[in-house]
Amino acid sequence: MTSNTRVVVIGAGLAGVRLARRLGELGTPVTLVGDEEHRPYNRVLLAEVLAGRYSPDVIALPAPAELVRGQVTGIDREMRAVHLADGSEIAYDTLVLATGSNPVLPPLRGLFTPDRVLPEGVHAFRTMDDCLGLSKAVRPGVRAVVIGGGLLGVSAARALAQRGAQVVLAQQGERLMERQLDPSASKLVKRHLKDLGVEIHTECRVRDVRCVAGAVRSVEMADGYALDADLVVLACGVHPRAGLAQAAGLDVRKGIVVDDELRTSDPHIRAIGDCVQHDGTVYGLATPALEQAEVLAELLAGEAGDAGARYTGTRALTRLTLVGHDSPFDLAAFGETEPLPGDDVVQLADATRGTYRKVVVRDDRLVGGVLVGELGTVGALARAWEGAEPLPDDGPLLHLLTNDGGS
Repeated sequence: MTSNTRVVVIGAGLAGVRLARRLGELGTPVTLVGDEEHRPYNRVLLAEVLAGRYSPDVIALPAPAELVRGQVTGIDREMRAVHLADGSEIAYDTLVLATGSNPVLPPLRGLFTPDRVLPEGVHAFRTMDDCLGLSKAVRPGVRAVVIGGGLLGVSAARALAQRGAQVVLAQQGERLMERQLDPSASKLVKRHLKDLGVEIHTECRVRDVRCVAGAVRSVEMADGYALDADLVVLACGVHPRAGLAQAAGLDVRKGIVVDDELRTSDPHIRAIGDCVQHDGTVYGLATPALEQAEVLAELLAGEAGDAGARYTGTRALTRLTLVGHDSPFDLAAFGETEPLPGDDVVQLADATRGTYRKVVVRDDRLVGGVLVGELGTVGALARAWEGAEPLPDDGPLLHLLTNDGGS
């Protein structure tokens, strides 16, 4: 790729910024287009800003030299140009879509005002503006209802509780963080949140948002039970932000479909991050987004040689630190945390210290694990899992669970 090739990246989140920075280091100039007025930032750490632990400046990302702030309204594939809301356009030789994801807004009665905006006091929790709006509204004693008990909902509930809010967490599933944790680990998360004063309702579906004069006053459950609310936080997951790609006629299914070279159905357009579907999978996590950015940087900068860099998928580990009044509460989960018939399981639990460790082994290979508290062993376990190689025969599991091996 020649040095004057025009690479344009749409999206100034973790994936877009990492790609632009790596390409800059490799001598390929990039124009990065971001639609937020804030400096690029690490979205993963928004809960820490909401909790008051970090200022927005602390989670800012080092922006590349050429950052254009603006809303992209369309892609002209024939002319190879992107159109912006201010009427300008940017030509490209290679376009990269790193548009991220949008929050899932549940189908609740009363969720939108007649002009399709969220009522006062109702917030998604996805962007810096969402975070700053919540920060401004939260104060000691304010009644907050968090809808959604996944990773994002748990993080938001913990942050609001630390700011002194009276928090209720409403989860439709039977336990917290169902996608990542087994029942035992989930119970420990629940206990930690309760120690912070969070009231938790599982297996309950929110049906209705009640407003007075355009401001939220309560949420109503499917069984008719009502929760008073000054603040409502929607933490119901995310879905790929693929509208631009769809409008441009690219192949979009669950996300923007890409191959192992992160190429879309248009050979001049690549895509990375939360907006992407690779090999049938939409990750929606930071680690795969960063790995895709690294691979694409090599490909676009021509560093990979004839063999070519390839993205073949990510074995992603979920890690969460909840900082309480006394000590941090750490958890990590990876792979399959629920065993299938015939799998071997090793569990160690210490109720006094609130620690829990479990690994699942299938055909002498580590296929998953979950760790809560004292995560010293996570490094050795994650390496054994990522390697997907047979475990040695000399009873290594207990050793893996008890030997810190570097984290």
